Formats: sequence, structure tokens, C-alpha cells
Amino acid sequence: MTTTTIHWFRRDLRLRDNPALTDAAAQGPLVCLFVLDDEDAGSNATGAASRWWLHQSLVALIKDLEELGGKLILRRGKAAEAISGVTAETGAGRVVWNRLYEPWSVKRDKELKAALNDDGIAAESFAADMIREPWEVETKAGKPFSVFSPYWRVVQAQGDPSPPLPVPEKVTFHDGDIPSDLLDDWGLQPTKPNWAAEIAAEWTPGATGAAQRMAEFLSGPANDYKDGRNFPAMGATSCMSAHLHFGEVGPRQLWHATRSAMESGSVNDAAGWAFLRELGWRDFNRHLLFYNPDTVTENFRDNFDAFPWRDDERAFTAWTKGETGYPLVDAGMRELWRTGIMHNRVRMVVASFLVKHLMIDWRQGEAWFRDTLVDADLANNVGGWQWTAGCGADAAPYFRIFNPVAQGERFDPKGEYVRKWVPELGALPNKFLHKPWEAPDDVRADAGVALGKTYPAPIVDHPAARKRALAAFGAIKNSEENEPLLSGAA
Repeated sequence: MTTTTIHWFRRDLRLRDNPALTDAAAQGPLVCLFVLDDEDAGSNATGAASRWWLHQSLVALIKDLEELGGKLILRRGKAAEAISGVTAETGAGRVVWNRLYEPWSVKRDKELKAALNDDGIAAESFAADMIREPWEVETKAGKPFSVFSPYWRVVQAQGDPSPPLPVPEKVTFHDGDIPSDLLDDWGLQPTKPNWAAEIAAEWTPGATGAAQRMAEFLSGPANDYKDGRNFPAMGATSCMSAHLHFGEVGPRQLWHATRSAMESGSVNDAAGWAFLRELGWRDFNRHLLFYNPDTVTENFRDNFDAFPWRDDERAFTAWTKGETGYPLVDAGMRELWRTGIMHNRVRMVVASFLVKHLMIDWRQGEAWFRDTLVDADLANNVGGWQWTAGCGADAAPYFRIFNPVAQGERFDPKGEYVRKWVPELGALPNKFLHKPWEAPDDVRADAGVALGKTYPAPIVDHPAARKRALAAFGAIKNSEENEPLLSGAA
């Protein structure tokens, strides 16, 4: 006797390489469900830019399911209540999903699985969002890692992950009339004003768009990835992060596509492994968050709890608007606002500027990124900000304070990136583009640049800000000099 199975879509908005969906489709009548669960997520609910992406991705998934002969049921509210309702309406005897690793997701899923089992409904979860599950990568002592390099060596030694699964064939969908919300009623897209117009021009959410972008990347730009990924104007990055976050493509798909390109010779090994290492870093952030759930809001290194963060709303606002007076920082923040993404090298620079030049709490920056990035991913976001601040598990040294001028001159030497996003500086010579305050008055006048009028003067002095940050960070770092490294040094 067959039983109806509900596949609960979450951040696995794809048909290919979807283990839970493949399992459900093989069992009997299938119900596909997506729940917009802001209640359980609380402060970690999907941000505004990501909500725009989610809407588009669900539109694409609905279309893909319709081509298979099925439909996607939409419900809003606490997941347990929504799933309970759909199981009652369909008589489903089984619910399956792919695992997520945020603390609130883990807690919710454990409670839901227990409640379903108590009601006599089978529940099973599958691995689809990581190359290796958190518990599959351990130190020699059998403990979690807190340092990336040894973590990555273990992952590499384990070899390639299992190959991606195909789209399920001969799917039998539940034929009952199941009530569903209308996607447009969820209000995920901005309207008045429609601030997402430029974001929409940049992206094609959905599994088809993900596959196209992956193919485009591996057909050329990937060969420049190892070095070119540091140059924001070069276009050598994959731009796959949002597709990965929403599960429009799985990490195993991207891993095997890259490995195939390397084996065929279309992508050189150095570039290919540099890219795969970034997939490893993505996994590592999930590994850290899974074993250290408090780091969503708390410093991994608790000696940082005494750090004298500054409450400076005026400086924070200037940072969010791209009006700091440092061209590379401002270019990155404007790129973020207009496209929903920011180049990774520039992300490090703008984050360092916030926490070290302005000494504003990393949690404020994390919250801003969470709301404005289309690829806002809790594990990556928290991991990246704690890394930059120096309070994370595998953190940047406290004395690494990115000089925004030097970073601009090194990684945007022709000023192409800055000129694109800070056009009011476009006529300045390269020599002064990243430090317009050093340009002679006549050079600035010829370029139409008036500091404090057409472009802001720097809101902090770099040498003074660096000295202040070194003193503050150095004081708390000295308190841990004799402490052993946490698990992961093996």
C-alpha cells in the first residue's frame, strides 16, 4: 500500500539533486509544499532583498513543477501548524525535507519530527546543502573544527562527494484539491517604491538561471578565478552565492561540474581548486554555526565581549549610504544597494572599515547585510563578520586593518569599479581616484570634484583610526595570548 508523502521545500528550490524530493517521488503520491515561516525564524527571517529573490525563485519552481504535472502548495505561518494542516487535508503518512543548519531551523525541525512521529506520521530529513555534513568532518580527536585549513584538508582527503541526482521521473502527484496561498498575496516584492528594479535587471533567479550562470562561469571566467576573484572589475567570480543559498543549485552539482571541467581541461586545476575551496569555506561556516549556535549574536571568542564598540549612528548611516569619503568603500556599499550583492574582496574592505575604522559593532553590519544582500546567508554572514572583526573561530588577525586606499590602488588600479559606482569621481586621474583629498585643488576642480559638496570628505582619518583600533583590539587580544586554540588545531 502506497502512502502520500509531503516534500517540504525550504532552501532547496530545485528538482535536480534534491534527495528528499527524489525519495518522496519514489514512495507514492507526492505533495509539494513551501511554508513561509517568519514566526519561527524571528529576527533571522529573510531580509528584504532576499525576499525579492525568494518570490522569483518560487515562481520558477512553480513553473518547473507544472511541467512535471504537479503544483506547489503555499502556506504561511509556523511550519509545524502548516504541515499539520496539509497532512490532515491529504491523509499524508510521511513528510520529508532537506536539512538546514541555522540554530532556529535545527530546533524547529527536531521538534517537528518528534511531533509528527507522535502523530504516527513518518518524518525523515536528507543532506542536500553541504558537501559534507557537519558531523562527517572531525579532528583526529573526534571533535568539531574551528580552523579552516585542517578542516579543508580532511574534506579533500574524503574525495569527491556523491554525484548529483537527476530530476525524478514518472512522478505521481496527489490528485486532491489542496488549498494554497497566492504567492502575490505574500508581498515579497517591493512596490511603492520598487527599489528592486535594478536588482531585477542583474539576476535570473531559479534553477534554470542557476544552471546558465554556472555554465557561463565554467566556460571561461573560472580560469581567472584564482587571482582574478580579487579584482572587482574583472568579472572572474561565479556570482552563484544567491543561487546556492536558495538551493536552486546544490553544492554537489557545482562541485562535480567544476571537477568535470577540470578533468576535461576547460578549467585549469589551480583555478578549479581555488573555487572548490570557497565551497569548502561555505561548508566550514555551516560547520561552525552548527556546533556554535550562539555565535549568531555572541562573539565566538568571549574576551571580545569587553570590546569598546562605538555607538555612532551618523557614521553608520554614512557607511550604509556609501558616503564615507573612501571611494572603494563607497563603491561597494552602492553596488550592494543597487544590485543586492557586493564583490567579496570589497565585502572584506567595507566590513573592516565598519568594525575597525569606525569601531561599530559587527552585529550592526551583519544585520545590514542580512537585509540588503540577495545572497544573505546566516552562516556565511555571521562567519564573515566575525572573521573580519577578529572575534570568530578562524578569524583575521586583529592587526589586519584593510587600508581602503591601498586596497583600491591594488585591486582596482584603473578605477573601473569605483568609476562605475561612484561616477562623481569619474574624471579624476587614477593617481588620485582612491584618495581624492590628496589631489591638488586645480585637479579636483578640473574633474568637477568638490569635497564636502559633490563627494564627501573622509569621515575618519585612516592613520588615526588604525591607531585607535590597534590599541583597542590589542588590549583584548593580549588577554588570550596564553590560551590554547579551540578544537580544530589537530
